[in-house]
Amino acid sequence: MAASFMEPFRELLVKFLIPEKCFDEFFINFNFLDVPCLKILISKVLGIGIIAGSIMVKLPQIIKLIRAKSAEGLSFKAVLLELLAITGTMVYSISNSFPFSAWGEVLFLMVQTVTIGFLIQHYGGNTGRGIGFLGLYAVILLLLLSPLIPKTVITLMQATNVPAIVISRLIQAATNYRNGHTGQLSAITVFLLFAGSLARIFTTVQETGDPLMILTFVVSSCCNGIIAAQLLYYWNVPSSHKEKKHK
Repeated sequence: MAASFMEPFRELLVKFLIPEKCFDEFFINFNFLDVPCLKILISKVLGIGIIAGSIMVKLPQIIKLIRAKSAEGLSFKAVLLELLAITGTMVYSISNSFPFSAWGEVLFLMVQTVTIGFLIQHYGGNTGRGIGFLGLYAVILLLLLSPLIPKTVITLMQATNVPAIVISRLIQAATNYRNGHTGQLSAITVFLLFAGSLARIFTTVQETGDPLMILTFVVSSCCNGIIAAQLLYYWNVPSSHKEKKHK
C-alpha cells in the first residue's frame, strides 16, 4: 500500500533526495533504518536546508547596515578575503560538477557578500570605489567561469581558501578586539554562518568526499566560532556609533 502510494513521487525523490536503491529500501522493503541511505537522506535534506537558509543569511547584516547608514566595525579587507573563499568554492564546485545541494549556498552568499562590500564603501564615502568593486568582481567571476582558466588554477584557488578564511576572520576578530565591540555585525548572520559551516562538514563528506572542500568547511567552522564567541562576549557593549547617536 505504502509502496504504491509513494510510486508517483519516485522520480521527484530520486532526482533530488535519494538514489533509486534507497527509494526501494525505504518504500518497498520498508527498511527505514538503512544507515547508508539515511546518511544520504540526511545529507540532502541538510544541504537543501542550508541553501534555503543562505538566501537570507546575510540579509540581517545588509538591513542593519542600511538602517544604521554606517559600516562601523566591518572590515572591507575581511569581506574581500571572504569573497575570495566563497568564489573559489563556487568555481571549484562547478568545475568538478558537484551536485548543487553540496555547494548551492555559496551562490547566494556571494551575492550578499558583494552587496555588503559595496555598502561598506558607500557608507565610508567611497561610492565610486564601490561601483568599481562591483564591476571588477563581475569581470573576474566571468573569467573564472570561462574555459580560459585551466582546472589546475581553479584547484589552486580552492586551496587558498583555507588561509583566506583564516586571515579574513582574524582581521574581523582583530577589528572587534581593537574597537572593544562588534559594531554593526549582525548576530543572526554570524550564528547562521557558524551553524551552516558546521552542517556543511557532514554534507561535504557525504556528497563529495573532496578533502579540499572538507578542510575548507572545518576551518570555516572554527573561524566562524571565534566571531560568534566575540559577539557573545561583547553582547552588551555599545558601539561608539550608538553612543554618538545618543549624545
